[in-house]
Amino acid sequence: MRYAVVIEKSPGGFEAHVPDLPNCVAVGNSLAETERLIKEAITFELVGMREDGEEIPKASSVAEYVDV
Repeated sequence: MRYAVVIEKSPGGFEAHVPDLPNCVAVGNSLAETERLIKEAITFELVGMREDGEEIPKASSVAEYVDV
């Protein structure tokens, strides 16, 4: 599966969240660390949902850049 991830600069580093998986968040000191942690968080969330018999949400969010 492929989910959109939003990564934002924060005072202490970076924060990431997944719009299609509201419980999925990660915070890291660097962009690379945050990307690694959010991948781990997504995997952990999906495994937990499967184990609990929950339906896995389809990826429906889209991220685009807009030139102005």
